[in-house]
Amino acid sequence: MTKPIGHFTSYTINDGSLLDSLQEEYGSTVELMTRREKLYLIQAIAIQLCDQSPGFCRDEIYVVGHQINSSLSLRDREGLLEALINQVRSSNSLPA
Repeated sequence: MTKPIGHFTSYTINDGSLLDSLQEEYGSTVELMTRREKLYLIQAIAIQLCDQSPGFCRDEIYVVGHQINSSLSLRDREGLLEALINQVRSSNSLPA
């Protein structure tokens, strides 16, 4: 079952924030967005967070990205995306 925006963020009901507006417009679980729109927002947020993170990617990571997109099933790519998000949120990464 999908959890509401507030489960993942600091959103408080009727707080007048952007998250409040998003929930009002697209539903508490953003169910009124298309899959493509959700993936676009994931991409937009990830690019911005990446740009703000210190350091550089090792060359091999670009190769791994290509391998992931060309070799893994849709379900495995979605699962890997979720695993990576969990790692980013818990900060279990090597220092930059």
